[in-house]
Amino acid sequence: MCVHGGGFFQRAVRHACLMILGVAAIYGSVVAAGPCDIYGSHGTPCIAAHSTTRALYAKYSGRLYQVRRDSDQATTDITTMSAGGVANSGHQDSFCARTTCVITVIYDQSGRDNHLTQAPPGGAASGPEAGGHDSLSSAIGAPVTLGGKKAYGVFISPNDGYRNNAAVGTASEDEAQGIYAVLDGTHYNSGCCFDYGNAERDNRDTGDGKMETIYFGDGGYKGSGNGPWVQADLENGIFSGSTAGKNDGNPTISSRFVTAVVKGKPGHYAIRGGDGASGTLSTLYSGNRPKGYEKMHKEGAILLGIGGDNSNRAQGTFYEGAMTSGYPSDEAEAEVQADIVRAKYAVASLTSGPRFTVGSHVSLRATTPCCTNRYVAHSGGAVRTQEVSSSSGDQLRREASWVVRAGLGPGDCLSFESVDAPGSFIRVSPEFRLVVGANDDSKEFREHATFCPQEGIGGKGSSLRSWKYPTRYWRHFNNDMFAARNGGPVYFDAQWVYHEDVTYEVGDGFA
Repeated sequence: MCVHGGGFFQRAVRHACLMILGVAAIYGSVVAAGPCDIYGSHGTPCIAAHSTTRALYAKYSGRLYQVRRDSDQATTDITTMSAGGVANSGHQDSFCARTTCVITVIYDQSGRDNHLTQAPPGGAASGPEAGGHDSLSSAIGAPVTLGGKKAYGVFISPNDGYRNNAAVGTASEDEAQGIYAVLDGTHYNSGCCFDYGNAERDNRDTGDGKMETIYFGDGGYKGSGNGPWVQADLENGIFSGSTAGKNDGNPTISSRFVTAVVKGKPGHYAIRGGDGASGTLSTLYSGNRPKGYEKMHKEGAILLGIGGDNSNRAQGTFYEGAMTSGYPSDEAEAEVQADIVRAKYAVASLTSGPRFTVGSHVSLRATTPCCTNRYVAHSGGAVRTQEVSSSSGDQLRREASWVVRAGLGPGDCLSFESVDAPGSFIRVSPEFRLVVGANDDSKEFREHATFCPQEGIGGKGSSLRSWKYPTRYWRHFNNDMFAARNGGPVYFDAQWVYHEDVTYEVGDGFA
């Protein structure tokens, strides 16, 4: 049995034990120790372990997360393919075929039932769902591979959020704890707050020191460079170090996969980070807490993607993470980081179905029976469907033609440039209308103007999913074009003929 303790003999025996587990895995008898096995062997066991991509314990073979199918509201649990293994993404793909799915539960693997579910309303914001709850994340917004096996992360868009206000075993007041997470270093903003960790139990800002979470983004008190940074949200302050100010020792970390760590104990806390696909962790800060936070007052709820008072304007992607009892050693975190690197996270395609040729001119025809003579076009900045034929005038033919461009935003998705107005692209407006606007090369514009094609949800052609809001697809509704969900709080999210309305036949451009 692997031993605890920090002496030379204990460290040597523990290292040998973990090596034996790894060698045994090669021969198929057991799986190598996971992050929570490692934390446990160092005397700081996980009290919450969340991942939609893999098991965080060598012997765990249970539920990772639950998805809900929007076509009939049925749910199913996604488990590992084997003990200690990767998620069974094939089951999700089969269950969600020809419709859309959202993630409803992220299960706790620690055995304490500290599951994450849809965040309720809070003091800073009320979400757009019934009762003011936050939105749920798309089940397909963050595909990756681990060791060549496909899995899905949790793509948090603004308004999305998960929480557990009844968590057990979490640190309270000034008790020690540790947190780690694997995140997408290219998916972030300055909004409050893309957090994972310990927060208030009443969804309200109840004062300084009531939180201790990982924050990832380019907000807060900042580090060196342009961001994003791994920081700590301690409530009423997102800190990069010891003061309410910039920490030049906390560098920008923009690798595709990021390992982030925040840990605290009485009188001391640390921020660590590194590349989740290679290398080791660096200490970005270790020392005294900021003024006013010398003694913490943690409350013990667990949240993901939002602030303690339900601030839900942030975005980011979460793949795995855990919280510990006690202050983990740097040695334990080094072993956890080595395990994350061994998992071999890699990028997967965001697109599927019929292929678009970059540089080609295309038209997009509606497939809903009412509207098969209508094409996606624009008039000024408004995007609508218009009746277009070979006898239509040159102006309308240009307005209904689009140049396929490599996506302006992250990933392997696409952007659609107007033939009629070169340099202007289809993008999502704040009201979720599709509009045409001039590319200002801002991060916000690039993300809003990037769309991921997939096999048509209606059974033919293509559907175009927003990269920034992957629960939302191009939809024509009363001839206007929206980025619409399959069921939601506004009229253009209506489920009636949704599948047909978001499916288009792609043809040659008219101009």
